[in-house]
Amino acid sequence: MSCDSLVALGNSTRDGATLFAKNSDRPAAECQPLVQIPRREHPPGSRVRCQYIEIPQVAGTARMIGSRPFWLWGFEHGLNEHGVAIGNHTVFSKDTLPSPGLIGMDLVRLGLERAATARAAAAVIAGLVELYGQGGSGYFDKDWPYHNSFLIADAHEAYLLETSDRRWALRRIRDMGSASNHLTIGTDWDSLSPDLVGHAVTEGWWRPAGEQRFDFAGAYRDTSVAPPVISSGRHRRTCELLARNRGRWSPAALQSALRDHYDGLFPDPRRVPDDERYFAVCMHAEPVGTTTASMVARLPSDSDDLLRYWGSFGSPCVGTFLPYYIDGDIPSVLARGGEVPSDDSPWWLFNHLLGLVARDWERYAARVRAEWDEFERAVAARTEAIETEVIDHRRRGRPEVAAEVLKRFMAVNVNEMLERLRRLVSELSDR
Repeated sequence: MSCDSLVALGNSTRDGATLFAKNSDRPAAECQPLVQIPRREHPPGSRVRCQYIEIPQVAGTARMIGSRPFWLWGFEHGLNEHGVAIGNHTVFSKDTLPSPGLIGMDLVRLGLERAATARAAAAVIAGLVELYGQGGSGYFDKDWPYHNSFLIADAHEAYLLETSDRRWALRRIRDMGSASNHLTIGTDWDSLSPDLVGHAVTEGWWRPAGEQRFDFAGAYRDTSVAPPVISSGRHRRTCELLARNRGRWSPAALQSALRDHYDGLFPDPRRVPDDERYFAVCMHAEPVGTTTASMVARLPSDSDDLLRYWGSFGSPCVGTFLPYYIDGDIPSVLARGGEVPSDDSPWWLFNHLLGLVARDWERYAARVRAEWDEFERAVAARTEAIETEVIDHRRRGRPEVAAEVLKRFMAVNVNEMLERLRRLVSELSDR
């Protein structure tokens, strides 16, 4: 029930491109493959089956890359061909969720499939929430529905959308922002669903006083299920990290932020749940949650530039971020994995590696981190030439050639990652 997302618009990054990042925190043994969905056209009258309900389909849906818990239709986070990135987060509200509706992962995928801008994606999600409500368990092994928030970005704008059943509040982010697992929009909202304030007044959660501006989080936030210690410290930490690097954010810096454990590269096993630092951005806090997949996206304003999605399986502190490109076909091996551990699934192999490291963080973690740091440097060293070649093909009107170059590049990187991963698992298993 924990996730963290960060966004830095071009006015806060090193090279002027918007950067988006998210850690998906789910049950530690829930496989979360990386999948690619092609652009599709749908005949009139089509319907789409989401996790629990069926809704009308739209005429066309966008190409996208997304991180999908193995049993779900929807995504925890993802990026579409238009440069829209979305991530969702469990939030806790005083409203109940009486019946199945759309779940947060449905709404991430629907927003990515149906919107060409961040503003449009926010409108898509808000409209679907109003029409169908939220409901149905977000967990494979228990019946636990929950409300959601969404961080949504494109090259020019970013929005935080927080919901309570069929109601919502929206805040536009002007430079940098983050989201965690509680309602954070207070009086600083930009727009509200039509009956949000009236519902709060009726329920006795809000008492209007003169010209006082409505406080969404003050009225709707519930701390009876998840105590503030779980998410308040993490949200404070992401805000601190964003402010510390204002104007200097890069994809590598955001990857480091997703690996953050406050004062060390790896989790401190001496911390206890009463300490908010036990719940770090890179989560190792069962049964509350463990980071099971991560993403960083670069969203350039230059249409000639490439959309980049760096993905990491499992906990990023013992994992590696590889660049993927929506214009090329990502390796199909990345989508492997289900309920049962399997040696042909990259996600399960990284899960195995995490378990080996967690036996003794002090003994094993530095060795694993050194391997992946060296690998990421090697990939980065050959990336610039490949991207230059791809951009040149695109400018010359050869998109098919560009896509094939990207496909081969991603395949080489993934194959090398898996070779190193299997070697590390074997090495640590023998110790």
